[in-house]
Amino acid sequence: MEIPLGRNIRRLRVSHQMTQRELAFHLRVSVQAVSKWERGTSFPDLTLLVPIAELFSVTLDELFGRDESE
Repeated sequence: MEIPLGRNIRRLRVSHQMTQRELAFHLRVSVQAVSKWERGTSFPDLTLLVPIAELFSVTLDELFGRDESE
C-alpha cells in the first residue's frame, strides 16, 4: 500500500503558495528534510504530523490521502 504523504505535503504546500524553505521554517526542520518527504525518500517525524495538518487546515486522514469510503 502506497502512502501518498509526501505527494500530499507537496500539493498542500504549493496550493498555499509556500516554499520548501518556508515550510521548513514553520516546522523547525531543514529544507532537506522537507525535500526528502516530498520525494518519498523519508517521512516526517510522528510529532510533526499534527502540526503539518494544522498548518494546512486538513485532517490527518486528508494528509495521508484517505477518504471516508475506505
